[in-house]
Amino acid sequence: PFTELSIITRSENKFYYKKDDSALQVFGERCETPIGPAAGPHTQVAQNIAAAYLTGGRFFELKTVQIMDELEIDKPCIDAERETYNTEWSTELSVPQAFDEYVKAWFLIHLLEEIFGFSKVEERSFVFNMSVGYDLEGIQSSKIDTFIEGMKNAADTSIFQECRQAVIQTVNNGEVPGVTHSDFVEEVSPRLSRSVTLSTMHGTPPEDQEAICRYLMAEKGLHTYVKLNPTLHGYEYVRDVFQDLGYDHIQLKEESFTHDMQYPAAVEMLHNLLDHAEEIDVEFGVKLSNTLAVANDKGTLPADEMYMSGRALYPLTVSLALKLAREFKGRLTISYSGGADFFNIAALLKAGLKPITMATYFLKPGGYSRMTQLAELL
Repeated sequence: PFTELSIITRSENKFYYKKDDSALQVFGERCETPIGPAAGPHTQVAQNIAAAYLTGGRFFELKTVQIMDELEIDKPCIDAERETYNTEWSTELSVPQAFDEYVKAWFLIHLLEEIFGFSKVEERSFVFNMSVGYDLEGIQSSKIDTFIEGMKNAADTSIFQECRQAVIQTVNNGEVPGVTHSDFVEEVSPRLSRSVTLSTMHGTPPEDQEAICRYLMAEKGLHTYVKLNPTLHGYEYVRDVFQDLGYDHIQLKEESFTHDMQYPAAVEMLHNLLDHAEEIDVEFGVKLSNTLAVANDKGTLPADEMYMSGRALYPLTVSLALKLAREFKGRLTISYSGGADFFNIAALLKAGLKPITMATYFLKPGGYSRMTQLAELL
């Protein structure tokens, strides 16, 4: 991904440059903006991650990997006409291919920082957050364990060495505008990620989710977010909110709520995990929220059930964040994703919700350039 840099330089007026040296701390790492792409199409391949970085994203929730990585995914699998609906449930790449893409993106962003000088300080400005699923057995498998360990330290992997040499060669050949030496490559850390977001299947029992989080924190030493579902509100609440706010075209399935984790069980699980995280000195929090399973009544996607994200998730996700913030009296870190946009993102940040990630927002006209507007606003 280092050979077409002239195309990138022609788009420089669309890039985001940091105006000061302010930053937030996420898992002990410096993150210059509180926003970025959520796990999904914008973090599946290296060039998409780079595009999100160029336009102001600094927190990258990498697309979820899981042991079943040879999937036949019917297309189309995404419909973003109003809300966004999808019917695909993991990366379309194999786990090793996904790992390669994340390492390429890691080096590409370091190279772009060297070319354009986006940051006011020399310290790394962005955070990679891996995402894994969907059950403990799969996460403990050799395939996923190799991925996790590689993300924690990629120094001995062939793709890390290959990308390192590619950057050095490209710079030394004079092919990189404005960069005359490759010394900076020596400072590129092989430690791509020290954190993880857990994604589980809808209906996964709380005891199973707790066991996975304990494993990721205690055995893998990872700062951990667990992604929770909007079904924690209960069927009647969500039905009434959608009717009141004009989302009555969304067809809910009551069994999606009754078969999923219930709010009291979630609270108990989170208390247990917060206590455990403090005991072993790692950070723990929640990611709000996951998609909402709804009936596929549109006929545009090839499945009986589809998963909704976007603006209709906003009233559900922000109210769930408030409920949990009050429940835990501010003790619970909340990463936000659920209908964030230009008109509400500043208020979300002021409320203490960070980092904020988006997927649907960047699938709309304007694409990645919408990120620059948000970064400037914040």
